[in-house]
Amino acid sequence: MTLTDGLLLGCIVLVLAYAVHLEWLLPQRKGKTLLRVNLLRKGRADSLIFIALLGIVIYRHYTGQGAPLTLYLLTFLLIAVCYISFIRRPVLLFKPEGFYYGNLFIGYTRIRHLHLTEQGVLFIHLEQRKLPIHVQYIGDLEKIKNILFKNQLDVN
Repeated sequence: MTLTDGLLLGCIVLVLAYAVHLEWLLPQRKGKTLLRVNLLRKGRADSLIFIALLGIVIYRHYTGQGAPLTLYLLTFLLIAVCYISFIRRPVLLFKPEGFYYGNLFIGYTRIRHLHLTEQGVLFIHLEQRKLPIHVQYIGDLEKIKNILFKNQLDVN
């Protein structure tokens, strides 16, 4: 196995570990999930550029009669990137003590202010940053509001 194959295998293992963590491990952490909200995807252009570049590398490797193991690893990496970019949905998971935004757990006590724009974007103001929440379905904003206000009353 060459260094390139080792690096490709390492990237594939990291992508698979990330996918398993997001899909199966994260919903089990910090108690029962009260609400799961699908968010809008971002960065599609970046994903398409990366997939196109990876496709070019696969084509060049195939036409240049490269090692079969490297070709298989590149193809599997392409499939994994397509899954992460286009099949998997970003979600917001609400738990009894807080919520997951991406991989970050944020406790309800850190919320200082909520702001809803006319475009349907909810901004959650924390101590030093704002989190923009772009929900896929506008009706989910009402559910988010109910969970946040219920937990705010439980804290006080």
